[in-house]
Amino acid sequence: MDPLATNGTTRGAFDLQKQKAEALAVLNGLSGNGHLEQEPTLEQLEMELPVVLDGQVPLGDLLSRVMQAIYAELSELAETLPNMSDAARKRTIADWVVKTKKQIVKLYAVTKWARDAETNITAFLMNQNQQFDSVIGGLTYSRESLDPARLRNHDLLTSLDVLTSGTYKRLPTGIKKSIIPTPPLTDAEVIKTLSDMEEIMRYRLRMTEIIPVEMSQHRIAGGRVHFIVPGLFETSVCMRRAEKDDGWFFVNVKFLISVGGDMSGADEFPREPTGVLKGHITDEANTRMAYYLPLPELVDLPPGTEVPERPKPPEGTVDAPLVRLYNFLQMMSLSYQLQILWYQAVRMCSLGWGQYLKVELLNGNKTLSVSYWVRPTPTPAPGRTQLPNRIKLPPHGGTLTISIIENRASPKVGGGPARSPTARMLSELQLKAKLGSARPSDEVEGLKFEVKWEPMKGTLGVMIDQNDTMAILGELSVESSNLDFEAMLHKVINAHARAILKVFQWQLQRGPTRNVFSPEGKVVLDSHGGYHVLRVHLCADEVVLVSIDVRTGRMNLRDTGDLAAASRGPRFAVISDRLNENPGMLQEALVRLRFNTIVDLVEQKASYLGLQVFRHRNFPKEELQKLGPLARSTMYIKLSNFPSHYLVLVITEEDFRYALISVKVLPDSMFGNMIMEDIGWLDVRRIRGEKGPSEVAIGPHVEDPQVGQKRKRDVASSTHNTLRRQDNFHLETQTLRELYAYCCARVAYTKVEAQFKLRGIPYTHVNPTSALPQSSALSYMQSSLALSIPALCVQSSDILSGAPAAEAAMANIRVIPLNWWSDKGAQVVTCVKLKYVQQPVGKRAAAGRSSSDIIRPSKRIIYDATEAVVSFLSEQVDTCVDEFLEEWARVSKMVVIAREVAQMAKIRKWRDVRLLSFDLQTVEFAYSSDYTVLISCTDQLSPTGGSFELRFSRCSPLLAPLNANTLAPPPLITSIQPHLRSNPHEEAEPYLRQILRHGPLAPSLHRLVGILRDTLPIAVELDRLSARAREERASFGYGRGKQKAVEEPWFDTVVKGMGWWRVLYGDLRHALDLRLMTGKRIAILDASYSLFQGNHGAPESGSGPDGDMERMGLEPIPDFRALVLDAVRATRPRTPDSGVGGRRIAPIDVGVVCEAGTIGPVVRALHERVLKKLRGAG
Repeated sequence: MDPLATNGTTRGAFDLQKQKAEALAVLNGLSGNGHLEQEPTLEQLEMELPVVLDGQVPLGDLLSRVMQAIYAELSELAETLPNMSDAARKRTIADWVVKTKKQIVKLYAVTKWARDAETNITAFLMNQNQQFDSVIGGLTYSRESLDPARLRNHDLLTSLDVLTSGTYKRLPTGIKKSIIPTPPLTDAEVIKTLSDMEEIMRYRLRMTEIIPVEMSQHRIAGGRVHFIVPGLFETSVCMRRAEKDDGWFFVNVKFLISVGGDMSGADEFPREPTGVLKGHITDEANTRMAYYLPLPELVDLPPGTEVPERPKPPEGTVDAPLVRLYNFLQMMSLSYQLQILWYQAVRMCSLGWGQYLKVELLNGNKTLSVSYWVRPTPTPAPGRTQLPNRIKLPPHGGTLTISIIENRASPKVGGGPARSPTARMLSELQLKAKLGSARPSDEVEGLKFEVKWEPMKGTLGVMIDQNDTMAILGELSVESSNLDFEAMLHKVINAHARAILKVFQWQLQRGPTRNVFSPEGKVVLDSHGGYHVLRVHLCADEVVLVSIDVRTGRMNLRDTGDLAAASRGPRFAVISDRLNENPGMLQEALVRLRFNTIVDLVEQKASYLGLQVFRHRNFPKEELQKLGPLARSTMYIKLSNFPSHYLVLVITEEDFRYALISVKVLPDSMFGNMIMEDIGWLDVRRIRGEKGPSEVAIGPHVEDPQVGQKRKRDVASSTHNTLRRQDNFHLETQTLRELYAYCCARVAYTKVEAQFKLRGIPYTHVNPTSALPQSSALSYMQSSLALSIPALCVQSSDILSGAPAAEAAMANIRVIPLNWWSDKGAQVVTCVKLKYVQQPVGKRAAAGRSSSDIIRPSKRIIYDATEAVVSFLSEQVDTCVDEFLEEWARVSKMVVIAREVAQMAKIRKWRDVRLLSFDLQTVEFAYSSDYTVLISCTDQLSPTGGSFELRFSRCSPLLAPLNANTLAPPPLITSIQPHLRSNPHEEAEPYLRQILRHGPLAPSLHRLVGILRDTLPIAVELDRLSARAREERASFGYGRGKQKAVEEPWFDTVVKGMGWWRVLYGDLRHALDLRLMTGKRIAILDASYSLFQGNHGAPESGSGPDGDMERMGLEPIPDFRALVLDAVRATRPRTPDSGVGGRRIAPIDVGVVCEAGTIGPVVRALHERVLKKLRGAG
């Protein structure tokens, strides 16, 4: 066996065993010397993890959104809860607390997890997956590489030599030298050798060796020369031998670079190359420095082998190995830096930028080209055709190019590498001193990085000023001390985004939307921390932020984080998507978003107030033009009390304009189209200024929004307009509430004025401060706008023309709509001051008394006795005038009746006539002794003039004589005749009520009272006869049998007319008539005879008002004349002064005539005889 082969086998096996041992030690955590290696700490492991934010949501945004939603719900509850019932309010609060508690608990759990999760989970998982992939690859490689490996044959000969002789006999010389060490040099010998070599290198560098000026900074130590090139590298070389022509060999290099930004990839690019990379650099550096050196003499060459001839320097040149070393290491350093930048760019692609970055290495890996904001190609949905985009946008936003280029000086200064004048002079001096007329074999290659930024034209639809942007951006360069491609790309992208936003700002402030966004502070380009955003003020406190995503290049619209704007995220997302498809519509989108935001604010405030609001109504286009050419959007708020009227908020580019319109639905339209009948423009500053009533213009075709408003043309108007435009869309809830209330008031006034115009009643507007009655009864009908609303004043002679008792009212009558600010319905109060004070009396007046001076007898009437003011309250605005006239007719008549009754005792000497009760709606008085009547009015606006109702009753008689000078109710007695409380006049009420309807009320009342007093004896006596007959019949019926009592012939009393009673007997064929005659005389007649006949004979047909129709079926009473005389004689003892001569009782052919004082005995006597006669005849 060949010993060499055997030794090689043994050495290979030894090396294989050694590698296995080292691998096993590494797996067991042991170092090469058998000690455990220290495990890295948790902080060190976390530093290796990259920062990955793709697909994650910041915790701050989550907290902000949740707080916004909670605040918005709280604001809505604060506005809506007061209008709910107590039960609904409690239930709503409980539901909200439960739902909010769940959200807070979830948020607390997320916050606690985020606090404890200090490790970047996404990066940790990515790193773990990478390690798993590496392990799988290593195991696969081990399996594939170990399959062909085989153990060599055992070296039996060497084993026998060692066992027999104790040493190797066939070991090669090379192995012996490697095993048997040569005697080492002593420390002194080593130091002397190195010192000698340093002197030789120093002499050579100073006298003959060409050193590039860039490598002039060097030092000699440890037997080496250390060259330092700032910003590129630090290298060390050594001489091969000490001879003059001996060359240099490469020892080490250190790249003077520092990786910035994300430090997770710093280990991939060490500053001092090791392993294979260092081997390649060493071989290439040695080859370049030994390019012109002769090859060493080779021994034992095979015959016929030709050794290639080494190149020689051109004539007149001197070898410059250090120049070639500098050129090589310079290129290596720049390429190394470019590779680091490329690695960082590729790593950014893996961390969420991949879809929007395009990274390329060009020109032999000397150029790094990175295109950002790459627009992904949209993929159409299955079955749908992708529509072409009308706006052609570039495929990417811009390109950042980093290239390694030559840095040559201009020919004017001699060419060569670009150097400073000092460096150039030093180079020339070195060449003259060391080479004389010769020149070096190689020249220094000047290289540098060139960073170029090329934005694409039309990115996001705008053309930026690149020169201006570059001036702000500054010079782009690669800093070897901080290699951070991400920072460089962010700097370029931020500058690009700022330039685009600046163009957008200019377009908004100088373009078609300049009227909206040109004022100072409307559009502001805000730059904070390198982040640029366009802050656009929409209205009030609403601000939208327009930004450009650094990663994607997409425009984003978002709000400022207002706590009440949590639900606007989806809207902004949709607008952002449309803007990225067509960036040119940014101005239109912002204007539309501005109007939508204004509309949302108005709708939100109207909803808080419980108003019914609409964004659109079915108005034709020509009707909308009535709102003016400046109208951009409208909001319609329906007046709940007046469904045909709307408060319209006209939104223009500069401010709100408010209008009150009345609409009419076209009956023939299919979709219920509306037209605007009236338009009234409102001046909100006058309404809220409380300086007087606001002037409005109401007409069917008012197109100029300024019509009807006083215009102040002064110098300050322009300044006012400028200030107004900046805060004119800040609509407060209180302002909207007052505007709504004011519109309700205006409509109410318009309806009242329309009623006045319909009746031809003139009216004027007066100061409302004195219009409202200062009473607690109307205290609930108050509003902060009451002083801004004018009252209506009419003359009593106009509105009460033809009304009864018009003379009772003072000249001025105030008409004031009230409660228009409430949802319960508008009301109208009409205030009338009476010419005299009439104090209401009685139980009814006391029941309606709300204070010492205020009386409210009914829901619709309030009377101030101190001021003598009567307030009439109408529930319906449309019929308030009719209701007032009806109530006035009733109240005025009651006032006149009460006044006349109070004066009767004094004027007519009727001592027993006294006022018992007066409450403006009814009058109750005693017309004789304890006989009373209650008078009320109904249907006062009927064509017949209304009617009166009379209710007769009895009261307690007077305890003392009545004082005629007082209006107070007299003292009453309640113990006299408690069993007799009926008033016999009750049956005559249908005839007596007609007296008050004929002629003036006061004389008619006196006539009524006179008739009541004169006919009272007749009614009382007939009532007594009826009561006595009922008692007799009751006693007779209970004694003889009820059936027989019912069959007995009887009599009945009937009221035939005013002052006319009839007593009907038996079978209804005989009757007595009792009639009131002039002079308080009473006639008692046979009902079969007429009082108006020309003779005393038998009755004739149609002889008078009491003709045949009146006496149909009646027969003369038998022996009636004899009965009359007998009755008269029978009453004489009771009335000694009576007789024909005394003119107290006067018998006539068909009856008897007597005075009221003698009616009782005469009627009783005659009635008994007639009844007895008729019973006997029957």
